[in-house]
Amino acid sequence: SANLRRAAVPTSSTSLPAVVRDLAMSTNKGGGGGKKEVKKETKLGMAYKKDDNFGEWYSEVVVNSEMIEYYDISGCYILRPWAMEIWELLKEFFDAEIKKLKLKPYYFPLFVTENVLQKEKDHIEGFAPEVAWVTKSGKSDLEAPIAIRPTSETVMYPYFSKWIRSHRDLPLKCNQWCNVVRWEFSNPTPFIR
Repeated sequence: SANLRRAAVPTSSTSLPAVVRDLAMSTNKGGGGGKKEVKKETKLGMAYKKDDNFGEWYSEVVVNSEMIEYYDISGCYILRPWAMEIWELLKEFFDAEIKKLKLKPYYFPLFVTENVLQKEKDHIEGFAPEVAWVTKSGKSDLEAPIAIRPTSETVMYPYFSKWIRSHRDLPLKCNQWCNVVRWEFSNPTPFIR
């Protein structure tokens, strides 16, 4: 499985979109060999130069390389096959390393009660305005709003305190792969923030 997955990693002989290959070549700063950098037109359709406006250039790269497609909600995007392949390779690598450390896989709920979130108020203080709240079920109002997990710790810590009763329960080694949700509408950056 790992060998098959590695064979699918984009190389110059695979079907890597030309835009990614050309971009890598055009942004290479020499990397050794003593050769002078030759600038040429890449025909990438890039409107921004990396040195002039890195943020806009980066957005163009991840879209033009077919890694993402923007969705109609700010901060949301579709991870396309190239991005998913990279993610799967990274996850496969880290899963192997995590297993060597004898961490166990867990999956905690997506939803957090307001009460639990308030207990972690110091931890979430910096992003409290970005917490997404569910207030309805269908057309009915919920009795109490429920937060969508803004960080995993808020869901995990109450249970760690139940499970760890003495030194004999340590170390508790757990890993969770999951999404978190924060409403960051101003300048979200794919793969970064």
